[in-house]
Amino acid sequence: MELKVATQTHAGQAVMAIVGEIDLYTAPRLQAEFTRLLETEPERVVIDMSGVEFCDSTGMNVLLSALKRLRERGGILEVASPRPAVRKILQVTGLDSVFTVHETVPAEVAEFL
Repeated sequence: MELKVATQTHAGQAVMAIVGEIDLYTAPRLQAEFTRLLETEPERVVIDMSGVEFCDSTGMNVLLSALKRLRERGGILEVASPRPAVRKILQVTGLDSVFTVHETVPAEVAEFL
């Protein structure tokens, strides 16, 4: 399955909307998108996962890598709108306590989409 990534940035904040499956085959594309985004040095990145149907450990590692890189710069990475299958992976792995997880994209960043 193809992975689609769309990013909107405004005033140091970014929303990255992901659609598709994040796995061994699509994770490199997501990693490349994060690398490109992090070059703009955003302070806050919200990952809209409402369109993600599946995410394996490879995908979670990409998210963790991006979180680490943002934190090193004093930034934050948040996950929004995970579907039940993705939410379960976050819970089982304990990553729901590592990432800030929102039910929906926070209003203050959704307004510039």
